[in-house]
Amino acid sequence: MTSSRPRSPGPQYRQESEDYLMNEYSTPRYFQHMEAVGESLFAVDEENAKILKEAEAAISTRIEEILDAGKPTADLNSAGQLCAMQRIEKLIDPGTWLPLNSLFNPRGNANGSTNIVKGLAKVSGKWVVIVASDNKKMAGAWVPGQAENLLRASDTAKRLRIPLVYLLNCSGVKMDEQEKVYPDRRGGGTPFYRNAQLNQLGIPVIVGIYGTNPAGGGYHSISPTILVAHKDANMAVGGAGIVGGMSPKGHVDLSSAQALIDAQKELRQDVPGTVSVHHDETGFMREVYGTEEGVLDAIRKYIRYTPAFDPEFFRVDAPAEPAYPAEDLYSLFPANHKRPYEIYDIIARLTDGSQLMEYKKGYGPEIVTGLAKIDGLLVGIVANVQGFFLDYPEYRTDALGVGGKLYRQGLIKMSEFVTLCARDRVPVIWLQDTTGIDVGNEAERAELLGLGQSLIYSIQNSDLPMLEITMRKGTAAAHYVLGGPQGNDTNAFSLGTVATEIYVMHGETAAAAMYARRLVKDQAAGKDLQPTIDKMNQLISDYAEKSRAQYCAQSGMVDEIVSLQKLRAYLLAFTAAAYQNPKGICPHHQMVLPRIISDYAKQNPPPAEE
Repeated sequence: MTSSRPRSPGPQYRQESEDYLMNEYSTPRYFQHMEAVGESLFAVDEENAKILKEAEAAISTRIEEILDAGKPTADLNSAGQLCAMQRIEKLIDPGTWLPLNSLFNPRGNANGSTNIVKGLAKVSGKWVVIVASDNKKMAGAWVPGQAENLLRASDTAKRLRIPLVYLLNCSGVKMDEQEKVYPDRRGGGTPFYRNAQLNQLGIPVIVGIYGTNPAGGGYHSISPTILVAHKDANMAVGGAGIVGGMSPKGHVDLSSAQALIDAQKELRQDVPGTVSVHHDETGFMREVYGTEEGVLDAIRKYIRYTPAFDPEFFRVDAPAEPAYPAEDLYSLFPANHKRPYEIYDIIARLTDGSQLMEYKKGYGPEIVTGLAKIDGLLVGIVANVQGFFLDYPEYRTDALGVGGKLYRQGLIKMSEFVTLCARDRVPVIWLQDTTGIDVGNEAERAELLGLGQSLIYSIQNSDLPMLEITMRKGTAAAHYVLGGPQGNDTNAFSLGTVATEIYVMHGETAAAAMYARRLVKDQAAGKDLQPTIDKMNQLISDYAEKSRAQYCAQSGMVDEIVSLQKLRAYLLAFTAAAYQNPKGICPHHQMVLPRIISDYAKQNPPPAEE
């Protein structure tokens, strides 16, 4: 029996299963013949490339400084310990490490970090989130900002439904800053509740513990799904100092000091919560190993046991590299925020075969939406367009639309597209570069306030994994409307580039908004305008300092500043992780989005070239 249905090149029939090659897919009509976008690089922009690469090198140097801070690695090694990065490198599949929150330090810790190293990687062929206590810094103690960083890790694992792995070596709370570590709804013990939630959702949390883990370190040890320990590890409700310091007096005197000394000496001989207790008696430690590498081998073993689809289950096409090299991005992507660029050229350096199946092309021209392939897997792409649009938006007379700004049609198109991606279970990638949402009475009459919130509703309602990249500008409400990190129910993580700037509005605009009335009053009163002008310029300077890429990463506005050449690596990781064990599945032949795209394109052909 023959079929008239078009097929990809190769054998038309499958008599036996072994005759079928995995890259012969039955859906060429929609997914294997997408339109190619972008153009070849006309000329290298050496000046632009130099600016971007020097900025990337500065970020990289800063990250290395943070990783190197603290106890020298050689000292740890001589004491028989590996440092956090050494443990990670020995655990993961080679070449798969993608760091997250390398610069995250919202409370300004002196060592530049929150005492953990974190990122995405493959372990035993599966994508996982890894958190490693940085034992170079205060034996991995809880410091201000660490709880928030841990919650970001569990948010990523929860959203992508991939295992969370801890390489734990945590000495507990930094006592002299307990008020900055312990309280509030995203501090203290919140990560332990989050581990419980992941377990309830069927997302495994696997921990390997090293060293001493008292108090918060102890609860951190016991909260995961599976606990594997090094022979010298311990975990306890309290350490020797805590046990010895329990005194009803409310102060320390000579007698209590001596009691503390005695308790410390005794507990050094009988440390609470060692392997002899928690493996041999309580059984909390599932396995114990005599070497650090043995613990890592056990983690790899348990990751192999976790659920994961073969990506072929979801592939619609054979994986392919972009048609153009990533190096081109250093010429195509302007460091100067006032220079426009062609978004299709950027997409063409990120997607398989530089292909895009665009949704409602021409409608809402300030936004590109469409289906693309990353490693042969479907993703939705939403991206801001730069430049100018004549006679647009439609609700203004003699209008000139500005790229990066959001208008009525673009907001409607994005809300529709996200809703359809949700229906078809397609994860979404946002390429954000926005100056905000259109303002004024015309914009209000055009319902932009409601349409912005409608997009937020669509995103929240989608229950899809999403990745957001702030390419350059992330401004005001448009930043979180366009898949920003504030939507952490869907946002797996957010990335930035060295050109990233995020603010509620540009510094000059903020200065005008704050001081315009004062200038009017000062002038009317005959006062010198210079003091107000000085305040305006100081505000502009503060905005500039607190909106740039490194500050955005330090404060958590983005989870990592990524070099342009590595952007696709993060897209590959996100996409593969999203399909590893998804919450919902729509069969390819039951998808409606590609059919809607096809029908719209037939009904709205591009105008004939003159």
